[in-house]
Amino acid sequence: MRIFVTGATGFIGGSLATRLSGAGHDVSGLARTEGKARALRERGITPVLGDLDDAAVLGAAARDADAVINAADSDHRPAVEALVAALAGTDKPLLHTSGSSIVADDARGEVSERVFTEADIAPGTAWRAEPDKAPRVDLDRFVLAAAERGIRSVVLCNTLIYGHGYGLSRDSVQLPRLTRQAEVSGVARHIGPGRNIWSNVHIDDVADLYELALASAPAGAFYFVENGEASFGEMTQAIADTLECGTAQPWDIEAAIEEWGYEPAVYALGSNSRVRGGRARAELGWSPRYDSAVEWIRKRLTSAESG
Repeated sequence: MRIFVTGATGFIGGSLATRLSGAGHDVSGLARTEGKARALRERGITPVLGDLDDAAVLGAAARDADAVINAADSDHRPAVEALVAALAGTDKPLLHTSGSSIVADDARGEVSERVFTEADIAPGTAWRAEPDKAPRVDLDRFVLAAAERGIRSVVLCNTLIYGHGYGLSRDSVQLPRLTRQAEVSGVARHIGPGRNIWSNVHIDDVADLYELALASAPAGAFYFVENGEASFGEMTQAIADTLECGTAQPWDIEAAIEEWGYEPAVYALGSNSRVRGGRARAELGWSPRYDSAVEWIRKRLTSAESG
């Protein structure tokens, strides 16, 4: 299969491009620079030079492929519109990468008991995202509605991803951000009391699900991608233990925003995002192998190996 991947130089897209190429697929990947293009070529991935604002480049690459995976930016609507326009009427798969911060709250380190399923956030339900996340929800639903335009469109909504990637970018977002802060300051920190909880998933299990979705996910399907959950207090303490930083400390939201910015501090690190992804298990037979981000931190955080 010829597969075009946006985000092929990043963490999720790079891991997917590498996995699919290794499985024998003819993979092409978007690259913004000649240097990134050379790096993809060295890995057996055909580079497509351009960026997410190049509608003509995206459209041509999508039309040339048998399937498209958008893993570059969960919020870049023009890129998604270009891909949908190019694929309309082809019945080709379009896998769009979203993130479970769509259900995140402004908890600032406090815990929430609410757990979401795919049915809870389906169009027509009473649920509404926080205003900051409403545009992402609208984009997810735009992708799902593309099923009515002759596209096998699917949204995969990833939770906190842990594990080392095996593309050009080894590290994900949330845990590496906390780890770098601890390494620089000598103090591991969580937002407020750190009782807030996120569902999580290992990058290998993510890649497994994308492969299954490419093969057989029905048009218009939405999947939460998760297997387990942990509080940020637990994860930050595991980072502290691994780096020998002592006891993890609470951090007020203003200092965290100054360090990381508003969206990362409030939604990526200070919120709750608790979901259950039963649909992928039931429909696609997805059977994730890893279930503890805390255990991975303690055993593999500082490992140079992938996985």
